[in-house]
Amino acid sequence: MLMYLGLSMVLSLSGMLVFGLKRKHLLIMLLSLEFIIISLYLNMFIYLSQISYDYFFLMFFLTMSVCEGSLGLAMLVLMIRTHGNDYILSFSSLW
Repeated sequence: MLMYLGLSMVLSLSGMLVFGLKRKHLLIMLLSLEFIIISLYLNMFIYLSQISYDYFFLMFFLTMSVCEGSLGLAMLVLMIRTHGNDYILSFSSLW
């Protein structure tokens, strides 16, 4: 079990590192956020399996993460349609 916890920590830290380093493109930021969500799911799965608890909360977490992902993709499509690219610096919320 300790190996899985170490693996999930490495996954979440690498997702945060990519999120911090590649903050120019919205698509790469969204992909790294989804990677962090998957590592959080793995952490919760390991924790709930260790204490022999029900997995209902994991289904709720997956549902909310899918909603978050679809909202992020909708924002990406809207940004590409209005600005022509997904650069964060070209997006101005002060129209």
